[in-house]
Amino acid sequence: MRTIVYADGGCDPNPGPGGWGVVIQAPEGTVELCGGDPQSTNNRMELTAAIRALEHFPEGSALEMRCDSQYVVKSVTEWIRGWKAKGWRTTTGPVKNIDLMQRLDELAARRDVRWVWVRGHAGEAGNERADRLAAQGRREALGLPPRPAPAAPAAAPTLAAVPAPEVPRGTSLAIDGALGLRVARAAKQAGTTPQAYVEDVLRLALDLGPDGLSAARATLEARKAPAA
Repeated sequence: MRTIVYADGGCDPNPGPGGWGVVIQAPEGTVELCGGDPQSTNNRMELTAAIRALEHFPEGSALEMRCDSQYVVKSVTEWIRGWKAKGWRTTTGPVKNIDLMQRLDELAARRDVRWVWVRGHAGEAGNERADRLAAQGRREALGLPPRPAPAAPAAAPTLAAVPAPEVPRGTSLAIDGALGLRVARAAKQAGTTPQAYVEDVLRLALDLGPDGLSAARATLEARKAPAA
């Protein structure tokens, strides 16, 4: 029987501070792992998540690795064999992220891994949790404390029923043309839809909070500043 594993990672901005998260649905209970890097890329964080997950298991373990990164899944299942035959080179030069690719190949070769791509932010609980852990890893990379756990809901009134406020089913956000074009381009690079990309960015902003956003913005501005 294979152990189900979810791995996810990402940066904001990309490149920039990143995080990775892993959810291992082991028979004896769920195991969660996360970490971050103050300067990385989306692809490196996705690869790191898969590597940290595999490192958790001894050689010979049977597992099903579920990732929402086609870059990771296709690298292992389609591309690595050809890269190795060509001395870890592509038609345009050395394989990108070769250090992580070689480590991933080494670990996967010693374990019985079934690689499965899952659609991100599609409601699959393990994937959603791995995404939140990656956000926690980004906070750690920025030197921020973990987000506090949500407060427990208040006890329901006992003397009289209080009607719940009406909540709108959706919220429309106006985006100007230039920003919309940037979103469309970024979503295409990420391999997702503009709607899903915007939701991911908003979710990350809420995870980081005002302090985290300020720290991330300061890091970005420092990186853009010309060298003295």
